[in-house]
Amino acid sequence: MATAGKVIKCRAAVAWEPTAPLMMEEIEVAPPQEGEIRIKVVATGVCHTDLYHLFEGKDKRGFPTVLGHEGAGVVESVGPGVTDFKPGDKVIPLFLSQCGECKFCKCPKTNLCDRNWSSKYHDIMSDPTTRFTCRDRPILQFMGTSTFSEYTVINQIAVAKIDDDAPLERVCLLGCGISTGYGAAVNTAGVTPGSVCAVFGLGAVGLAAVMGCKNAGASRIFAVDINEQKFEKAKVFGATDFLNPKAYNKPISEVLAEMTNGGVDFSLECVGNTEVMRTALESCVKGWGVSVLVGWTDVKDFSARPIQLISGKTWKGSLFGGFKSKDSVPNLVCDYMTGKIKLDEFITHKMSLEQVNDAINLMKTGQWYTFHSHLSIEYLLISVLNH
Repeated sequence: MATAGKVIKCRAAVAWEPTAPLMMEEIEVAPPQEGEIRIKVVATGVCHTDLYHLFEGKDKRGFPTVLGHEGAGVVESVGPGVTDFKPGDKVIPLFLSQCGECKFCKCPKTNLCDRNWSSKYHDIMSDPTTRFTCRDRPILQFMGTSTFSEYTVINQIAVAKIDDDAPLERVCLLGCGISTGYGAAVNTAGVTPGSVCAVFGLGAVGLAAVMGCKNAGASRIFAVDINEQKFEKAKVFGATDFLNPKAYNKPISEVLAEMTNGGVDFSLECVGNTEVMRTALESCVKGWGVSVLVGWTDVKDFSARPIQLISGKTWKGSLFGGFKSKDSVPNLVCDYMTGKIKLDEFITHKMSLEQVNDAINLMKTGQWYTFHSHLSIEYLLISVLNH
C-alpha cells in the first residue's frame, strides 16, 4: 500500500486524562517495527473495561491514551520479521497475547502469556512503548490495542488472522466481551449437560455466559440483574429463569438455594463488583459448586467466609474466557459463521467514531441494556452491553 513505511495521520478518540470526555484528535501512527503489524481498524466495540480505566482505575500514569480493545480490521503493512501476515489480511487485535514460547503459552492449563502488557503494567493497562503521538506527545496504546483509532500498530503475537469472508462489523465482538463470557462458561467453569447455572449481570459478557451455559447443555439458567429490561434479551441466549435481587427481602443467594434445592452447580459473576462476587459464590451448592469471577476490577479487595470453600465449593477466575487467543479466536469466528454462536443479537446500535462519548454516556446511565452498539471507524461498533 502507498502508506507502507510512512507515518499515517488519522482520527482517534484520545483520553487525555481520567474522567474527562474523549477528544477527537489527529494523531500520528508510526510504521510497524520488528515483529509488528499496522492495522486499519474497520469496527470496534466499547467495553466496560474501557470505562473502568477512564472512570474507576483513574491511574494518571495510564494517560493520555487511546482506548478500545474490541476491534477488527485489515492489515495495512507489516514490519520486518513478520511472515504470517500480509497487507489485506482480515484480523482481530488481541488484548491478550500468545507468543507460543513462554511457560504460560506452553502450558495447557492457562491462556496467560508472559510477554503480554499486563505482566508488567496491569496497573496502567498499557505498555509505555507506543507508536502513537499527538501534539508532539506520546499517546499510550490501551491494553496494547487502541481500537478507537483509524489505524493502530500491534505486535504480531497479539493479532489473530481470520477468515477472509468474516464480517468485521460482527466478529470484532470476539476481541473481548463475547469470548470472555462464553469461554468463562464452557472453559473455566466447565458447565456440564443437565446442570443448573446462574449468571450475575446481563451485559454483553453476561449474555455471552448465558449462551455458553446453553451450548454446554445446562438444563436451567438463572439470569440475575437489577434491570429487568434485560431479561427478554437473556431469554434469546438461553436463560430459563429471571431474578431481580431488588424484588426480594432476602439475599438472592438464599432465593437461589430455595429454588434449586441447595444452590446452583455453576455461577458466573459478570459485573466486576466484589459484593456480587461473594453473592455468586454463596449461591453455589456445597460439595461441588463452582463460581467464576469474570467481571474485571482491581480497585477493591474481595472476601468470603472460609466455610464456603471448606465445604467443597470452588472459586476461580477467568481471563478472556480461558481461550488461548491466537489459536482460539479464528475458531470462534468460524463458530459464528456456522451458526454455533450468536453475535448479531448483541448489536442494536451503529454509531460513528465521533459519537463515542454518546456511547460511553449510554453505558454510564444504564441505557445500554440491549446495546452492543456499532461505532464506525467505518464502524465504531459500541458494545454497550455492560461488559
